[in-house]
Amino acid sequence: MTYHLTDPVQSLPGIGPVRASRLEKLGIVTAQDLLLWYPRSYEDRREVAPIREAPQDRPVCVRAMVATPARAAHIRKGLDLVKVNVVDDQDAMELTFFNQSYLRTALVQGKVCLFFGTVERKGSRFLMTNPAFEPEENQRFTRCILPIYPLTAGISNQLLVGAVRRIMEDCIQQIEDPLPPSLLREHQLAQAGYAIQTVHFPPSWEELEVARRRLIFEELFFLSVGLARLKGSGQKQQGVPCRYYDPAEYCATLPFALTGAQQRAMEEAFRDLTSGSAMNRLIQGDVGSGKTVVAAACAWLMAKNGHQTALMVPTEILAEQHVQTLTPLLAKSGQRVGLLTGSMRAKERRQVLSDLASGAIDLIVGTHALLSEGVSFHRLGLVITDEQHRFGVGQRAALVAKSQEARRPHVLVMSATPIPRTLALIVYGDLEISVIDQRPPGRQDIQTILIGENKRPQMYGFVRKQVQEGHQVYLVCPAVEESEEPAPGAMDLKAVTAYARELQEKVFPDLRVGLIHGKLKGKEKEAVMSAFSAGELDLLVATTVIEVGVDVPNATLMVIENAERFGLSQLHQLRGRVGRGDSQSYCILVSSAQGQETRQRLKALCATNDGFQIAEEDLKLRGPGDFFGSRQHGLPPLRVADLATDVQLLYEARDAAQALLQDDPELARPEYQGIRRRTEELFEASRDTFN
Repeated sequence: MTYHLTDPVQSLPGIGPVRASRLEKLGIVTAQDLLLWYPRSYEDRREVAPIREAPQDRPVCVRAMVATPARAAHIRKGLDLVKVNVVDDQDAMELTFFNQSYLRTALVQGKVCLFFGTVERKGSRFLMTNPAFEPEENQRFTRCILPIYPLTAGISNQLLVGAVRRIMEDCIQQIEDPLPPSLLREHQLAQAGYAIQTVHFPPSWEELEVARRRLIFEELFFLSVGLARLKGSGQKQQGVPCRYYDPAEYCATLPFALTGAQQRAMEEAFRDLTSGSAMNRLIQGDVGSGKTVVAAACAWLMAKNGHQTALMVPTEILAEQHVQTLTPLLAKSGQRVGLLTGSMRAKERRQVLSDLASGAIDLIVGTHALLSEGVSFHRLGLVITDEQHRFGVGQRAALVAKSQEARRPHVLVMSATPIPRTLALIVYGDLEISVIDQRPPGRQDIQTILIGENKRPQMYGFVRKQVQEGHQVYLVCPAVEESEEPAPGAMDLKAVTAYARELQEKVFPDLRVGLIHGKLKGKEKEAVMSAFSAGELDLLVATTVIEVGVDVPNATLMVIENAERFGLSQLHQLRGRVGRGDSQSYCILVSSAQGQETRQRLKALCATNDGFQIAEEDLKLRGPGDFFGSRQHGLPPLRVADLATDVQLLYEARDAAQALLQDDPELARPEYQGIRRRTEELFEASRDTFN
């Protein structure tokens, strides 16, 4: 039978409807999907050694004959053993298999097999536990570099290896190389067919490296082309017209001087707003670096030009806080700030909508309520979203669509999540980036301390001391409620509901303890945060819902339980909830984890308050993962590239993409049709933008 790229996987031998539905969970529906399901790692099974010469520090293949019938033993519930002796020319070895009773019939006396595992030596005895094995006459998974695939329940690695092998010869011939020969030559890249075949079944590590380099380059190249075209299409759109006003006029109304970084970000934004093209800019800055002042400057410039600004934030309490911050910043210029939230009374809401439609409000701050029916603007010129990782691109676009202007409103995104430059190129590829990397003078560093479980009494003493001095304290946990059967390694996770109860009843019965977590309804969360903000609670026990939170200048201590369960950037975000006032603030990381890498990670947080430095360290240690919801951006997922380690290739691919688009911005030439087609497929959600 000849296989084709479009064949459903169910047409392959051994894959019935049940396995096909399980493969669909992995996104594998066709033969092509199977070819593009790349291994996550490899096992080198090429080395074959006699029993007595096998190394004891790594697995190898041993060729041996089954010398005795397999013996099965039931030890206790959930534990069965199968033991069998095998021999080579010189030695005997005992094999032990756990919970694999079916092997009794597979290990036939007299059969010669290749066993892959680590040989242990105990005195004169040789042992091997749970080896992979296959008959010598039917080798498919030994004497090779074996691919190890990401799996799901009911799908084994052997099944995937067999299925990929079966279709490889037919389907690899049908792969069209989307990269033109000139690009392959210039960047010394292998052809697509060779790279895909080799990444699945590498003859050597050297050839695997050549194949991976090609696939990583291709992935990053298409990402760069797509993002450059998205950005290009945004730049081509005419923006709401604005005249330039000297930012010094705005700065003169402020009761403080801007930092150099704030000044730079403001000037970059003003340049965009007055360029004639629609602005698409991200202002990235650590918690407390002063992004809101820059956003207010942009709203000031828009109002001077007769246009309105809309600022969308994730929660009502954050919206109220922004109104309190922005009103005095813009009052001296005679500009009016309004608030629109879902919980407003009908009469109040009607008044705000009326003022918005008439142009009486210059800057409206609101939650998702800004997207609701009935919200219309007089002249919307600028859309600002705060904490971008809480909003998808779609919501940003929906707010832009509210404008009645003939030209596209400008877009400004503020994020307090410091993202490494390489990751920002991907996550915010459709935006220009301004970085505020200085903090306003007078902001104190938060002292961060790592302690073990044995220091808990002293930590509780310090919590009490902070409250006695008139301050408030956050205590953050990674789990919401006690589960009957905790996951492995999660036995001692501080369950937030039980922890809050214990603190209130046993540790601090005389203090006011509040509780907030993601399973509460929106209104309940808002009520708890409002109470804490108003000083009606001394301690707030919380999950990470407070990560994007409210300014509570009186909160001076953040205790993070099971700190090893969080990423560094997330810990830094949580820590940023304190240190908002004039008093010295502290962050205590509680962790009994002893792993060297974990300790190194947590100590890195204690050593610096620089969010960008921490983000770089996090990227190195953890890899990009889903770095603060980057999936929301509708970008294609990366199959082989790793932004933590493939930085050089990212720059090379990006430069190649820019050179290509300079040469042919529309990718109209015949040799670039493959690139155009692939880019449009990858960015399906943004396809209209390319036309």
